[in-house]
Amino acid sequence: MLIAGRFVNGLAVGFLSSVVPMYQSETAPPENRGRMVSLQQWAITWGIFLAFGIDYGCSFIKGPKQFRLPLGLQIVPSIILLFTMVLMPFSPRWLVAHNYISDARRVLGRLRTYGHASAPEVQEELRLIHETIVHERETMHSSYWDLLKYPNRRRTFLGCGMQFMQQFTGINTLMLYAPTIFRDIGLNSIQSIALCQAINGLVNVISTIPAILWIDRWGRRPTLLVGTICIILFYLVLSLLMRSYSTLDSKSGVDTSESDANGRAVGIASISMVYLVVASFAFSWGPCGWLIPSEIFPNQLRAKAISITTSTNWIANFVVTLLSPVLLHAGGWKLIMAFSLVMAVNLTVIFLFLPETKGMSLEDMDIVFMGSIWAFK
Repeated sequence: MLIAGRFVNGLAVGFLSSVVPMYQSETAPPENRGRMVSLQQWAITWGIFLAFGIDYGCSFIKGPKQFRLPLGLQIVPSIILLFTMVLMPFSPRWLVAHNYISDARRVLGRLRTYGHASAPEVQEELRLIHETIVHERETMHSSYWDLLKYPNRRRTFLGCGMQFMQQFTGINTLMLYAPTIFRDIGLNSIQSIALCQAINGLVNVISTIPAILWIDRWGRRPTLLVGTICIILFYLVLSLLMRSYSTLDSKSGVDTSESDANGRAVGIASISMVYLVVASFAFSWGPCGWLIPSEIFPNQLRAKAISITTSTNWIANFVVTLLSPVLLHAGGWKLIMAFSLVMAVNLTVIFLFLPETKGMSLEDMDIVFMGSIWAFK
């Protein structure tokens, strides 16, 4: 039953993780699109934090309720979503694509001008959306194969690459297997490990807020570049601290008091580095990993393209989640060092190939991607 439930849950999460960023991107104005899509990532961080908090609370329970209660509570947000979805308007771009022009005008009026569908800015945006969709129908097919053709090939590689690289930041290794790391650096009790994990989730929540507030001002490229550099540095320090702790642990019989003091200091510093890596991810790769694929594709191909990019995310997630415990056990600090090297590759890719898209309408993305593939010029 547990496996069957996880299968159904996986289907639901797969659908939602593909549709939600696309819906937010299509309904948000260009100047606030980054903020709107970042709210999805913030909601995810709240879910992670609440899950860690519930796990911490349930760690004091003895018996089957210790695992049944966290599983059962998952139905609460599902019910809330089910009943609030009826209040959500259709995407204006979907409405135009299906020839519901008057409905699209009314929705744009609700989203942009507090219900004033006749406002000039609403009429202008509707005209641009309609012209773009008509042009794409006349000049572009909408098959999956077209994602690999010019000029969509570059966007497909970037979209899939963003989702792939987001997972290979190692964030899920830290979020899912941080208890293993905490044990390796000296934490022993279930409660202390669960508490550190709950704090980890809280750091994730708080550190996503700067992206919500300022990503449309900072831009996507600077946010990712700064976040990636921070992650590289903190991973390097964490790997060296973990290596140092393993050395101290092997010599603990030589001078117990001094070794214990040094071990505690290294352990505290290591936990701090975990939190700093999570914080650096939360304001950069967390929101941008979902934002960029949701905004770079043409209307005619967006749904298909995001289904592919999201699938890439979950495939990469599966690989990282499957291999991390094995590699942590076998290599420990070497896996963390490897993540820092992977992030150096991510930094190079972002610097060379990811163009800036802040403030641009979805209909203007063709202009961005018709130019040179080099983004740093």
